[in-house]
Amino acid sequence: MADDPPIEMGVQAEGLHALLGAIRAEADGKTLRKELARDLRDALKPAVAQARSGIMAMSSTGQTSPALRSQIARRIRPEIKLGGRWTGARVKARKTINVRRFPNAPKRTQSSKGWRTDTFGRDVWRVQHGRVEWFDRAMAGDEAKYRAACQRALERMAARIAARAR
Repeated sequence: MADDPPIEMGVQAEGLHALLGAIRAEADGKTLRKELARDLRDALKPAVAQARSGIMAMSSTGQTSPALRSQIARRIRPEIKLGGRWTGARVKARKTINVRRFPNAPKRTQSSKGWRTDTFGRDVWRVQHGRVEWFDRAMAGDEAKYRAACQRALERMAARIAARAR
């Protein structure tokens, strides 16, 4: 080890100046993060549409208000996190707050066990069944397509940063 020649490295000044200029232009990275999040959200929009159509395809026999299926569909969104404990992009069905006192509707309506509900407030309980795995089946088989769309968004951002550094 002591006999190994030292490693020499050279950096051209114009390349370093270009890189520093790119870093200064994106000093806090706020615009980069916003644009990357927007591109990833756009890449997942077709998946959101498929998930929404999955819940809307569930049969409904009641005329109660607010409509459960449409409220669940409204709560399906792409979620993008860039930093923190979890970093990534996913489609998420969030809880339905204040919808018939049933906040876990997205989770329960796709369960094979169903959910317990009272019959018109008469303290007669029954098990109601939704459409099994409506969320998962809606996007099944298209995971590679969405992964590739997110990868393209990341590559566009990398190309933008590289172009600034030149």
